[in-house]
Amino acid sequence: MNVVIGVCRATVESLPGRLLLFTLGFVMLAQLLIFLPLAAQFRTNWLSDQAETAFIAALAADVAEGGTLGDMEVSQLLEASDAVAVARVTEGRNELVLYGGPIDARLIEADLRRETWWGSITSAARTFTITEERYIRIIANPQARPADIIDVIVPEAPLKAALLSYSVELIQLSLFIAIVTGALLYVTLLYAFVRPMRQLAAAMARFQKDPLDPKRAIVPENRKDEIGQAQRALAEMQEDVRASLKQRERLAALGAAMAKINHDLRNVLAAAQLVSDRLVSFEDERVRKMGARMVRAVGRGIRLTEATLQYGKAEESPPQTMRLNLRVALDEAAADAMATEGEGVWINEIAEGTGIEADPDHVHRIFLNLFRNAIQAMTLVEREIHLSVTSREADGFIRIEVTDAGPGLPAKAQENLFQPFTSSTRREGTGLGLTTARELARAHGGDIVLVRTGPDGTVFAVTLPKAE
Repeated sequence: MNVVIGVCRATVESLPGRLLLFTLGFVMLAQLLIFLPLAAQFRTNWLSDQAETAFIAALAADVAEGGTLGDMEVSQLLEASDAVAVARVTEGRNELVLYGGPIDARLIEADLRRETWWGSITSAARTFTITEERYIRIIANPQARPADIIDVIVPEAPLKAALLSYSVELIQLSLFIAIVTGALLYVTLLYAFVRPMRQLAAAMARFQKDPLDPKRAIVPENRKDEIGQAQRALAEMQEDVRASLKQRERLAALGAAMAKINHDLRNVLAAAQLVSDRLVSFEDERVRKMGARMVRAVGRGIRLTEATLQYGKAEESPPQTMRLNLRVALDEAAADAMATEGEGVWINEIAEGTGIEADPDHVHRIFLNLFRNAIQAMTLVEREIHLSVTSREADGFIRIEVTDAGPGLPAKAQENLFQPFTSSTRREGTGLGLTTARELARAHGGDIVLVRTGPDGTVFAVTLPKAE
């Protein structure tokens, strides 16, 4: 018993099993919807056959020897036509041909000449539900003599028995059709859809156990349907996941190495900071200015190494925001960039007193990366260095546009923009500058986007929160 219950449960829970049950149910429902019209048609045909049989019995009475029938002959003809009385109208004459005696039950009428489709359906339905004994008076035009009228009275019990027998046969036929149709659909679905879907699920499970093993990847079939599309999409996804996991391993190894380097570099910068602090105390004005710049640079370097170590530990610290003079911050970032990459024309069109609410170190790193990239692009093609910035307010943010006179970004760099290790246009570049700059801008609720690029230059837009 448990085995049968288990098989039934598995059938109901499987997709082909559900389709089989749905097919059986829908076919039976369709047969139920058309059952009453079919039963009504069967009733009409049965009454027509009874009328034709009674008409033949009336013709037999006409050719009787002597022109009259005895009681035995009348009884035989009535029994042959399953009737209790037969009358007809011929050439305007109404005559009772056969009569078996008085009727002691309820009599209903079925005029086949005027009966409607809906009337036939309701009469057939009442035949199923009636329990009392009744007789039916059938009025019809015989096919052999359409001008005549045959009027015959028959008991309703044989009609009800015939309707019940017809209903059982119809249900059996419907069930057979449903089973055959459902079985065919079950087999078709199993081999055309379910098996490929199970193979997809098995391929996913196999790939999940060891994503880096190429042997566990699915091999798409040469199918043009949705199953083939799903297989190809899964194969592409597995390849992307495998590549991402390999890159993550390389990044993890690189991060471990960078953590060690930054740890030692932080110690070196700490010693350099001590030296730069002493330079600030010199009497020479030029030495003090250089010392102050060195102090700022070394301080940023120390904070950068600390942030890198925290990033390697997946502990990215939130920005420490304060009111910042945007014009001054951009001048400092441009000065540091040109000091290392090359001098050129610097145009700062930021209005005096424009303030933003941001972390000073983060802002310096954002624009230092943008300025260095722009200067490197211009020096790469030996163009005159020309760098400018403008700003405007938008919905509580300051939008700063950085414009250079470089040759523009190549198509490959635009496709991988802001992606680490892929967006650099120089062989020795890592592509981390734009990635870092965007992360820092988004940490403030802003962003960095490429506005336009071409042979006449490139424009990046940086949005940062406006200071209250």
